[in-house]
Amino acid sequence: MARTVTIEPVTRVEGHARITLLLDDSGQVGDARLHVTELRGFEKFCLGRSYREMPAITARICGICPVSHSLASAKAGDAIKGVRIPPTAEKLRRLLNWAQLVQSHALSFFHLSGPDLLMGMESDPRQRNLFGLIETHPEVAKDGIRLRGFGQEVIRLLGDRSVHPAWAVAGGGREPLTSEKRDRIAAALPEALTIARRGLALGREVLARHADEAAHTGNFPSLFLGMTGEDGALEHYDGGLRMIDATGRRLQDGVDPSRYDELLGEGEEPWSYMKFPFYRPLGYANGAGMYRVGPLARLNIADKTGTPEADEELRRFRTLADGGGPVLGSFHYHQARLIEILYALERIAAVLDDPELTDDHVRSHASTNHASGIGVVEAPRGTLFHEYHVDDHGLLTRVDLLVATGQNNLAMNRTILQIARAVVRGGQLSEGALNRIEHGIRAYDPCLSCATHALGKMPFDILLLGPRGELLQRVAR
Repeated sequence: MARTVTIEPVTRVEGHARITLLLDDSGQVGDARLHVTELRGFEKFCLGRSYREMPAITARICGICPVSHSLASAKAGDAIKGVRIPPTAEKLRRLLNWAQLVQSHALSFFHLSGPDLLMGMESDPRQRNLFGLIETHPEVAKDGIRLRGFGQEVIRLLGDRSVHPAWAVAGGGREPLTSEKRDRIAAALPEALTIARRGLALGREVLARHADEAAHTGNFPSLFLGMTGEDGALEHYDGGLRMIDATGRRLQDGVDPSRYDELLGEGEEPWSYMKFPFYRPLGYANGAGMYRVGPLARLNIADKTGTPEADEELRRFRTLADGGGPVLGSFHYHQARLIEILYALERIAAVLDDPELTDDHVRSHASTNHASGIGVVEAPRGTLFHEYHVDDHGLLTRVDLLVATGQNNLAMNRTILQIARAVVRGGQLSEGALNRIEHGIRAYDPCLSCATHALGKMPFDILLLGPRGELLQRVAR
């Protein structure tokens, strides 16, 4: 008999969601859906405000990746003003973004996914959390806290607070970095690098123990999108868009991010507030235009990272791919995050030695010179687009936000379907099976609050249903 299983809420992710599994008459999984069940509406309630306020307002979208929204917003403001920001301001913006990568990726690997990876998918759910990790793997938990603390402290030193900093503004930044604060960052860097190297070794151990999980956790062909520098290197702040297919063939390269709307469309479904972005040339039907963003995509599209230790790790990472193409399995997002942490720390070390970093000139001034502006950065979870349109007074008439989690939506739904088909037996779900399905979402480190700004079609649940729509099983947490 067909039935539906509901996993609600999906835990250890940022935001609110549930999963629905739809079973057929034979008890096999026919479909799986991730339902994002919150709506926040930033794209609507910001209308009528000045674009100059947006870096501070949009930082409030998320407490985990506020820097990304603030920087993308400030870059959109730069374009509306038509200014080129001072070189020191760009370096400080990059420093902020690298620091956020460190703190966000550390949270994801060590504390959100760490309980699954280190305690086991079948472990007691009452213990399979941060507190259980502290009890069973105290040194690993401590590493996560220290590494995340480094990133937060860098953000605080420049932005006056580690959460929702209001440092970035259209035209540059609010104030320079002092020599004293630069020296404090430099003093904390060696410990952060040591932890990052230890984390990479741990990540390789985790993969060896979870090879079976990796084989069916989002392991399928897709496109990959991200920014690269002019030399094809890994890039998080300013570059051209590159899109590759599942074989590594470049479909787009060096595309000005302001042209993103020519490449990307957004589909809608009646069961989720989150939209379903896709690659326009291949279309939405049957997932043909499905693509992934974030650390896995960035490492797949880049020719190199551009830093010595991270490049060595990238070469090791690429041995996980079959036939020399991209690494396809979403389980490998975990290791990709650890590589990006190391990369960001190497970049921070290099920029701290730049004497221009403490220059006083960090802001360019201008009036409103253009009717629209688009700002793009690579957030921890992937490529983030802010598009603003303004009137003659600089007041917003249109706001469009295309965030990373939304762009991974099709892939996340495909991932939970693949996992469910591998772990559901006889129409029944064990606790371990439920957690494996949830972990398929955690692998993407989604920020569901970021992804639900505009109303798509009305969603409610993630369920497992029979072929006639009858409810077969509901699992609530």
